[in-house]
Amino acid sequence: MGVNNKDVRTPEERVPAEAKEMLKSLASKWEDVTDANALQVIPLKGAMTNEVFQIKWPTKTGELSRKVVVRIYGVGVEVFFDGDNEIQTFEFMSKQGHGPRLLGRFSKGRIEEFIRARTLSAPDLRDPEISVLIAAKMKEFHGLDLPGQKVVHLWDRLRNWLKVAKDMCSPDEAKAFRLDEIDEEITLLEKNLSIDQPIGFCHNDLQYGNIMIDEETKAITIIDYEYASYNPVAFDLANHFCEMTADYHTDTPHVVDYTKYPGLKHTNRLLKL
Repeated sequence: MGVNNKDVRTPEERVPAEAKEMLKSLASKWEDVTDANALQVIPLKGAMTNEVFQIKWPTKTGELSRKVVVRIYGVGVEVFFDGDNEIQTFEFMSKQGHGPRLLGRFSKGRIEEFIRARTLSAPDLRDPEISVLIAAKMKEFHGLDLPGQKVVHLWDRLRNWLKVAKDMCSPDEAKAFRLDEIDEEITLLEKNLSIDQPIGFCHNDLQYGNIMIDEETKAITIIDYEYASYNPVAFDLANHFCEMTADYHTDTPHVVDYTKYPGLKHTNRLLKL
């Protein structure tokens, strides 16, 4: 599932033909693009569920090229989230001025506005100044008023994932992984954690690769809403704290200085039980 890291095709070959036609049509409407057919495809690192490419064209000024992002959905991702819900969320966020604008959709992905900002790294999440900016953006995110029912999705999602796991496992494997016990734990957690919990619109996957920062304005942008839904706000915060210990893209793990974040050590221990 997810991104195929063994794909031997060139970046240009990995972008579907229908996406290329949309890109050329899009670029033909921009007066500063010298040749709509002269698109360059550059793979972007950091994506774990999808394949992401930067697309750019030369312009008449020669100083700044026109850029967009093509996102190709990973194989089997429908197990983890509903693609229709995800694109509806993306469209809503786009219209509200949060995240990149939606520029086009094709059968296996979409075309997004290119944000001139950098994606955060693992050490950035442990920078107190950046953490303050992320906290303010999260509060804004949690207050968004999306159409539809404002009900918690966490427990049903966990049960759906568990059902998929059971369907894929043999009885011996299910026993070895103690899947029946996990089912009981979900019920126990739901019972004990569903009392007086503030509910908000949560990102649910706030790792550093889904956060961007404008180095000049220090504006934070949260991207990629595959797992976003209404949930207890505390879950979103706890998930983000766990991500502070993770480093997905380098060989050397980063160690958290718990003297700076004394509460984080206990939080991570609980969340990884």
